[in-house]
Amino acid sequence: MRQTSKNISPFSNEARNAYVIEHITDALLKLLRDKPIGDISISELCDLAGTGRASFYRNFDSKEDILRGYIHKIFKEWTDEANKKEGRTLSELLGLLFAHFEKHKDFYSLLNERNLIYLLKDVIIELCELKPEQCKEEAYARAYVAYALYGWVEVWFQRGMRESAEEIAGMFKGQGL
Repeated sequence: MRQTSKNISPFSNEARNAYVIEHITDALLKLLRDKPIGDISISELCDLAGTGRASFYRNFDSKEDILRGYIHKIFKEWTDEANKKEGRTLSELLGLLFAHFEKHKDFYSLLNERNLIYLLKDVIIELCELKPEQCKEEAYARAYVAYALYGWVEVWFQRGMRESAEEIAGMFKGQGL
């Protein structure tokens, strides 16, 4: 087909990809409200998003990748807020973290309902800067904090987020972490 001004997209490749990612993400979140992720087909997802299967596969390897991308996107809000002030205490950082979870309660509750909370593990490990090349004491100390934090987050979601962000941060601090 010969390109003319009428059939050339006004979007850059980056803008088109952002559009596709946003629509596929929105479609998946909508479908997850009604059924488990395993019951959602790529075709159904793309139909609802108004995109082609090729667009899906150009941007994602799996449906879980869509959620990982969304988690990273909304976690950027938390890291931006946490980085606004140097020297925050662990308790302050945890308060901000759990406030972030409260702010996005609908999303995180949906992950919990669909048994997808495990997708947060990698983000929490990144937050704790856990790397295998660290000296053994630091690597194990960071792993202890990362997995303890992940465990607390998972239990908090399972309990319906009944405790406030401040309560959770205070209890975590009370554990000497």
